Amino acid sequence: MSKITAALLGAGQRGAGAYATYALKFPEEVQFVAFADTDPERRKLFQQVHGISDVNSFSSWEELLEGPKLADAILICTQDKMHFEPAIKAMEKGYHILLEKPMSPDPLECIIMGEYAEKYNRVFSICHVLRYTDFFTTIKKIITDGKIGKLMSIQHTENVEHRHQAHSFVRGNWRDSAVSSPMILAKSCHDMDVIQWLVDTDCTKVSSFGSLTHFREENAPEGAPKYCLDGCPVKEECPYYAPKMYIERDDWVGDVLRSVVSSDTSNEGVLRELRKGPYGRCVYQCDNNVVDHQVVNLEFENGVTVAFTMSAFTYEGGRSLKLMGTHGQIRGDMDKNIIEVTSFITRETEIINLDVDMAGHGGGDIGIMRDFVRLVRSGEEKGRTGADVSVKSHLIAFAAEKSRLESKVILMTDYISELKITRCDNQICPTTGM
Repeated sequence: MSKITAALLGAGQRGAGAYATYALKFPEEVQFVAFADTDPERRKLFQQVHGISDVNSFSSWEELLEGPKLADAILICTQDKMHFEPAIKAMEKGYHILLEKPMSPDPLECIIMGEYAEKYNRVFSICHVLRYTDFFTTIKKIITDGKIGKLMSIQHTENVEHRHQAHSFVRGNWRDSAVSSPMILAKSCHDMDVIQWLVDTDCTKVSSFGSLTHFREENAPEGAPKYCLDGCPVKEECPYYAPKMYIERDDWVGDVLRSVVSSDTSNEGVLRELRKGPYGRCVYQCDNNVVDHQVVNLEFENGVTVAFTMSAFTYEGGRSLKLMGTHGQIRGDMDKNIIEVTSFITRETEIINLDVDMAGHGGGDIGIMRDFVRLVRSGEEKGRTGADVSVKSHLIAFAAEKSRLESKVILMTDYISELKITRCDNQICPTTGM
């Protein structure tokens, strides 16, 4: 198979750091030949790293997509609210698309993108990277092999990790649901998607509860300034003190976080940004509004029930879950890369230790890029996270947020019917689909 060419919209941590690096590791498979980003420093860096000409370096996605088609495929890694328009335009231009999750903070836009992917016969993969991890791939195979009998129930916990919450959802780009999207969509659409994949049927009922409880102004310590570096009196006791989070943290996550805070990742460069930048703010005095803990209950057509918990208040990150079947159970801890399979018949437990580097979502980032490139090179249309299945899992997340806000159980058939009516009322009700 011949090498494909790609363009990138949004050269930030996900676009440039998580996905585009695949081209540097496997140059015989894919090459980036064009990109767009609003930040001059990111443009300069990405252009240098990938050897892209000045003429194919753009300051906005509009500029790139206004001209002729420049590549076989395009990666859309802009902010949540900036996915829909470039995705539609790119499909019309003839690009195959890898779209960062969530597809859109608007359920109708998600549905329309799914329809466009089918209409234009394009590869349209959504970055639900958990499906490509060894951890969840192994669990999926255990279920399909029948080792625990018929799956009946799942307990699934997303351990956001207290510092990750502070970085991304209190100080960072996903702190405001009006600007980005609700927490259940921005962070946990991964989980809704992988749950749907494991259960392997449609969701019928959704209920949810949760709120923003801790990261609020009334919980700020007495005398705490707006910015950590302005003489915080509790800097030794506060786990969210900015220099502690970004300067003293010496693991791979710390390296990623520093690159988000500042293009100059030296201690001096990061400290300079923390003095008055968004990531140096007191976590109790930010403009955040997304929840810091939430539960979701799901029922599926085949009778499987799911209890999902998302919490900021964990020491560890990653996902942990228990899957209960008629002949056995599975316990898994993604952060530790351990899966335990217990048989009710033999009373024995098999322990599976996965040797996986947890950087890059446990291998999921490179896994989805490998699959996307394969699909484009081979001419196949649908991968593991095509638009058709991703729209369904997104609608579960939207229904969960509706349930949380309205304090009621959501029937998925009724919810989808309401969306159809809304779409027709807005005069966007084509004969194909909704």
